[in-house]
Amino acid sequence: MQRAKPFRKGPRALGELAPKALSPAAARLGFGQTDIILHWPDIAGERLAQVSEPERLRWPVQPKNAAESGPEPASLILRVEGAFAIEVQHLSQLLIQRINTRLGWRCVGRIVIRQGPVRRRTVGCGKAPQPPEHAMRAAARVTDGIAEGKLRAALNRLGARVLSSSTAAK
Repeated sequence: MQRAKPFRKGPRALGELAPKALSPAAARLGFGQTDIILHWPDIAGERLAQVSEPERLRWPVQPKNAAESGPEPASLILRVEGAFAIEVQHLSQLLIQRINTRLGWRCVGRIVIRQGPVRRRTVGCGKAPQPPEHAMRAAARVTDGIAEGKLRAALNRLGARVLSSSTAAK
């Protein structure tokens, strides 16, 4: 008799939940794993990831004796913004190498380029706007008794943002 996994209490990282949630949708598009979709900026590089996105994996029809020789690699259909299609075409062998290295087996054999608009990825939230000086001073007065420097600095930043957003809402 197998034991059920114990229920894990507490918060979980979004990165733990994303592959499970994306897997059914990714499978419909031919992706057996979500690694290509989730880690496209790591695979292609930030510059290419801004102008391209993996659309689907197209697997060839396997002959009946394919079990002996292993599956044929898939074609990755990649949506690329117009002017960058030539650059992606020149880099396609490198991208294939990076994808296969990431997955650990020869999954992709070729890249098919489809030109079209790409959803813009947000590289990061960037720097938060600097709170006003009066909010910084007020937060520093509240956290003055905290000895730990890094904790005090983090609380100062948080407090200043809270104070500046609450005064802006009035």
